[in-house]
Amino acid sequence: MAVTASATHQVVDRRRIELVGPGTASAPVHHEGRLLDDAAAAVLVEQVRASATRATSASLEELATAVGVPIVSMSLRAWPADFPEAIAVLRRPPYEARADSVMYRQVLAECAVARGWDVHFYDAKDVERQAERVLGARADEVLRGPRAALGPPWGKDHRMALAATVLAADLGDVRR
Repeated sequence: MAVTASATHQVVDRRRIELVGPGTASAPVHHEGRLLDDAAAAVLVEQVRASATRATSASLEELATAVGVPIVSMSLRAWPADFPEAIAVLRRPPYEARADSVMYRQVLAECAVARGWDVHFYDAKDVERQAERVLGARADEVLRGPRAALGPPWGKDHRMALAATVLAADLGDVRR
């Protein structure tokens, strides 16, 4: 799911974006790779990552074209800096439940950087609270107003995404 906002935090676009091509395993570590040995699981993960790169690039191109104004950054939920890469480690708890989502966020970050976009990271546990502090009296209007203006769907994930754009604009916490 992607929420695109203007510099004044107005929602310009919201959509579901495809992160993997049709017919490709969507959870190569958590589900599909469970029955494979490490070598075969690693091959599967690389195939899914390649598909994700192609699908994500196409989805971001579609988004950029639809928005019609330059997109300058993307905000993503942060993952631990020390998140493992070795397939044998990723397949064990506690990593196996998060490995696929981290891979998709890594691909999103790589594709955004390839487009020249800044990439900002946020902590999902307190992104809304931090954005509310930045927005002050406008917080409810900015974060919850789009539901009335745009209609459903507008839920917690949408609010968090919009809150992350507020923080990105305010904090300038950029990692390339």
